[in-house]
This record gives sequence, C-alpha cells and structure tokens, in this order.
Amino acid sequence: MEAESIQSIKPLLEQADQWGEVLLLLPLLVVLEAVLSADNAIALAAIARRLEDPARQRQALNLGLGLALGFRMVLILAARWVLNFWPLQLAAASYLLWLSASPLLKTFSQLQSPAAEPGAEGVAGGESRPDPAHAAPLASGSELNGSLSSVVVTLALTDLAFSLDSVAAAVAVTDRLALVMAGGVIGVIALRLTAELFIRWLAIYQNLETAGYLAVGLVGIRLLLRLGMPQVVPPEWLLLLLVAGLFVWGFSVRHAPGEPSPGL
Repeated sequence: MEAESIQSIKPLLEQADQWGEVLLLLPLLVVLEAVLSADNAIALAAIARRLEDPARQRQALNLGLGLALGFRMVLILAARWVLNFWPLQLAAASYLLWLSASPLLKTFSQLQSPAAEPGAEGVAGGESRPDPAHAAPLASGSELNGSLSSVVVTLALTDLAFSLDSVAAAVAVTDRLALVMAGGVIGVIALRLTAELFIRWLAIYQNLETAGYLAVGLVGIRLLLRLGMPQVVPPEWLLLLLVAGLFVWGFSVRHAPGEPSPGL
C-alpha cells in the first residue's frame, strides 16, 4: 500500500522538482542576461540617440527591440546549430568591432586636428573652445541622424550580435528550451528599460559613451579570439571585470554645468 501511495504522488514530486528548478534557474538566467547586456544597453542607447526627438528614440527602441526579440527566439531555437556556425560568429565579431571602432577613430581624429572642426576658433581672446569630444559625440549628432527605419534595423542587428554571447551562456546553464526563451524575453524587457536609462546618463556623464564603445570592442575581440585562438580566450570573469572598470571610468566625470548635452 505504501509503495502504491509513493507511485501515485511521484508525478507531483517530479513536477515540484521541475518548478524548483525553474525558480532557481530563471533568476540566474535573468541575472546573466542583465550582466552580459550592460554594454549592449549602452550601445543601443547611443544608436537610439541619433534620433534627437525623445519620442522617436522611444519608438525606435520599442520597434528595434521587438524585432530583436524575434531574432533571439530564432537564435535560441537554433542554438545548437547557430552557435557552432563560425561564419555567423565571425560576422557578429566583425560587426561589433566595426561598431566600436568607427566612432572611436572618428573622435580620435577630431582630437588630433581640433582646428579643422567648425567653430574651433574662439570668438574672443582667451575664450575657451568647446571640447571636440563634446562637439562631436560618438555615434550621435546631426550628421548621423538617420531615418527611423535605419535606426530600428541597426538596433535589432546590434542586439543579435550581442545575443550570441548571452544565448551561449544561457544554453550552458540549462537545456530547457522554454526556460531559456523565458530568460531571453525578460532580458529584452530589461534591456529596453536600461537602454532608455542610459540615454539620459549619456547626456550627463562625459566618458560614458566612449566607455560603452570600448566595452563593445572587448566583446567583439573575445568572439574573434574564440573563433581563431580559443586557447587564449580570456575567461568570462576577466571580461566582466574589464567592462566593470570601463563603466566606473565612464561614470567618473560629469559634463560641466551649462555645457550642452551632446545628441540631445
């Protein structure tokens, strides 16, 4: 009789064990998404700032991350194949390196030749000139303002490139497809909220955008090393430590009072 009783409640015990695993793993997956997406959020914020109107920025984030969510679900469903498909990983690494290097090189060239910048000459003797880094912020400014559709597509592709890392980490934690997809959905929602928050912070902190693009470059280099020289790939904790250091530096200096906020 006791054996029969145990057998009768065995499905309930298994179900309880499954729920226990969900309650344990889902917060872990969400934390992984949040930690691995910090540099993603700042990159998305910088891209959205190309649209100077805050309402259009929010619209671009909503549409772009909605499209990105669809890409993530496809990536999760095909994770076993996609994560071993080196051309996609090479394309993602190249895109992240390009996304990082383009604004950084442009700003560096402007710092090297400030006299070539419009308005570099002072209007009065001794009057300080605007800092070129502020006059031409990374990935923002009127010359980079794009159409809503181009910004939406760029947002979705940028999140897709970053997703290779976060999806790989999530699949390594659990093989439960529904759980990984739930973590991905929550991660995109969190990314949407943090990206809008970073848009406001980019207008306050002088080095934050540069720090974000340097972090993007680190992720791209890590993906590239994983393909070509996996034996020298830095551990995840070292990458997170470097990114954390960059963000500490990024939040270290505020714009001077009365200084115009770039891109807004």
